[in-house]
Amino acid sequence: MAGIDSGASAQPALRRATTAARDLLQQLLMPAGVCFNGDKPWDLQVFDDRLYQRVIRHSTLGLGEAYMDGWFECEKLDCFFERVLRIHADQFIYNNRRLLLKLLLSRHMNMQTFARAWQVGKKHYDLGNDLFKQMLDSTMSYSCGYWQNAQTLEQAQINKLDLICRKLELKPGMKLLDIGCGWGGLSAYAAEHYQVSVVGVTISEQQCRYAQDRYQHLDVSFRLEDYRSLNETFDRVASVGMFEHVGHKNYRTFMEVASRCLKPGGLMLLHSISSNCSRYSCDPWISRYIFPNGMIPSVAQMTSAADGLLVAEDLHNFGTDYDKTLMAWHHNFVRNYGLLRDHYDERFYRMWTYYLLCCAGAFRARDLHLTQLVFSRDRHTPYIAVR
Repeated sequence: MAGIDSGASAQPALRRATTAARDLLQQLLMPAGVCFNGDKPWDLQVFDDRLYQRVIRHSTLGLGEAYMDGWFECEKLDCFFERVLRIHADQFIYNNRRLLLKLLLSRHMNMQTFARAWQVGKKHYDLGNDLFKQMLDSTMSYSCGYWQNAQTLEQAQINKLDLICRKLELKPGMKLLDIGCGWGGLSAYAAEHYQVSVVGVTISEQQCRYAQDRYQHLDVSFRLEDYRSLNETFDRVASVGMFEHVGHKNYRTFMEVASRCLKPGGLMLLHSISSNCSRYSCDPWISRYIFPNGMIPSVAQMTSAADGLLVAEDLHNFGTDYDKTLMAWHHNFVRNYGLLRDHYDERFYRMWTYYLLCCAGAFRARDLHLTQLVFSRDRHTPYIAVR
């Protein structure tokens, strides 16, 4: 009887704790116009009251895991995140001691050492080419498209590839290094349309095999290699959607590699997601489930890493285009999920949906940006910016 009585007496305390957690979170979300169980498409429909304390304890990690577990639903997750990030409600993480400890560790430790760098290739990019084929366009471009004068994802990605080639001033016979070449889309486009010879490097086995098989007919070679091993010279260097995996401890190393690989007078284009402030860690849910050890740089971190090595010639921000790109990927993923269901279960579906839509909301809120930087090495002629 004592056990029954103690359990019964615990129930009111549990309800009070749940109510207190819910009220605290509702107060936090009120400026964003977000309610629990409200009638707006960005309101959270809560199916499990444990959600509130889970978010209090684990912040964004707890929120993402709760969605994966089906504890809540939201008609328009992208709009929810847009609203939350506009008021910086995600800063609640810094009041969470456990998560704050992880942030401090990531600031002082090199989370992207030569050995650890391969983790993101295995966990994310090697998930399966079948998944990415159903989500991406035919170029297999897994980075922000350029939507100026584009009505489709395919055209936006082709626009982006051509924009990069024009910014690099590619000419027939040049040698281009593609650091983080993905499935080979940029390398192939540059070789086919600008008659250059390309070397692409990636840390994903599936990406490398795919690119090698698909583009045998072009003057391109693809290698499974960490960028830190590179020690050859090229006329041009491009890195698209890879710098987010470099880590603040290695930003300078990346620029040193680019500098030693560039011939005098050469150009490098760096295409990366960027943040409004210098950060030293990634969102804990993204890091655990999507991009291990990922880290979003600020423009200041990118340019300061090049001090004395390279000259920043041009900066172009078109982060709002990433919102459109992510929504197009989400549309493709949802539309084609029936073809993927045998290999990617319902929990993966919820995880991937959450990933795409929370990122779309972040770009829409201008919490994240897409930055293209053009750097030069020992260039003595003016650089004319391209748009």
